[in-house]
Amino acid sequence: MNEQSPAPELWSTIDALCEWLDTNRPVEGREGLLLRILKLSEEVGEVAEAVIGATGQNPRKGVTHTWKDVEAELCDVAITALLALRTLTPQAPEVFARHLERVTRRSTARSAQADVPRGSL
Repeated sequence: MNEQSPAPELWSTIDALCEWLDTNRPVEGREGLLLRILKLSEEVGEVAEAVIGATGQNPRKGVTHTWKDVEAELCDVAITALLALRTLTPQAPEVFARHLERVTRRSTARSAQADVPRGSL
């Protein structure tokens, strides 16, 4: 069984979550949008906290998290980013797909260039 969700299912879930957030948000308009985008900073901080906790880098606290906690926090970052994008534009699936394609094309092109020996061009 394939564990990856197809894009339409992903985006229908993001739409449902976005609708739920919109229904329950205390702040509307531009400020609400900005707060939803800023939520990413909070989630990224939780990833950092989990990594520090998983590696025991805080001697006062020791090991407080697992790598499974880090995985969950990274998922929260991805979900929060997709929700922020969807809040910003109803065309979020298309915007994301185009951007992913550009990044992939750019990255694989650089990777292919790195495989060519310098003197052979």
